[in-house]
Amino acid sequence: MASLQGSFSAISAIRSSFPSSSLTGVSFVRLPECDRRSFGDRRNRRKMACRAMVQQAVQGGAPATYAKEMERLSAKESLLLAFKDAGGFEALVTGKTTDMQRIDVNERITGLERLNPTPRPTTSPFLVGQWNFEWFGSGSPGLFAARIIFERFPLTLAKLSKMDLLLKDGYAKVTAHLKLLNLIESNFILSTRVSVEGPERMKEEYVEGILESPTVVEETIPQQLKGAYSQALTTVQQLPVPIRDAVAGGLRVPLSGTFQRLFMISYLDEEILIIRDTAGIPEVLTRLDTPSSSTAETNPDYES
Repeated sequence: MASLQGSFSAISAIRSSFPSSSLTGVSFVRLPECDRRSFGDRRNRRKMACRAMVQQAVQGGAPATYAKEMERLSAKESLLLAFKDAGGFEALVTGKTTDMQRIDVNERITGLERLNPTPRPTTSPFLVGQWNFEWFGSGSPGLFAARIIFERFPLTLAKLSKMDLLLKDGYAKVTAHLKLLNLIESNFILSTRVSVEGPERMKEEYVEGILESPTVVEETIPQQLKGAYSQALTTVQQLPVPIRDAVAGGLRVPLSGTFQRLFMISYLDEEILIIRDTAGIPEVLTRLDTPSSSTAETNPDYES
């Protein structure tokens, strides 16, 4: 009986330290009796456990957390639907998106940004990996790559099918996938160096651009052209090794010291990355690979 009275006294003391309105929905569980010889120590631990449970429930409980998470998931789904309604990636790179579609996408971007679950995104393990461009603005490397491609190939001949980004070990690689006449595929790769400038801010410096040698999709070659293609392929294979290797390596353009930019990460989770440049223009990417489940220690140091 003495142990039961002690337990109820501890719970009553904790209950009296909070307003009755703040304890709505909080239940107290009877703790098991313990050995009388160690009762004093265990009673103190019971008090601490009960107080922690009450404080957690009062400060933000499960219903509030669940509601906020559902709001975030709804905002993500709304943004992805807005991309689809705006015509997707093809409409974006060819300039076919309307002002109404752009403002609708931007409105949904800001709605998701305020629900950012990652307080220090620049050092988060979620940042590392392969991402797909869904939306980008005038100052992004994505648009830079797209402009290089469309300045050299007419829209009637070339199609930019997609663009992706690989972030790893302090470097970023933007790959623009190009298709010519639905027969020839090529990639333009833009390599940059990225460094952490703050909990949300990073710096990007261009390093190199590579226009890879085109690859012919043999299955799409018309029957009347397959003979000419075979002859051209044989001719290339007979070239001297240095020339053949140079052709296979593609066209490289050094870009070190030519361009750099600052940007901030305004939203990051395991599926979506949103960054903004110094003009505030957003870029939105969705993850292509499986996010790392590693809890490896991230570097907390950065330049102020």
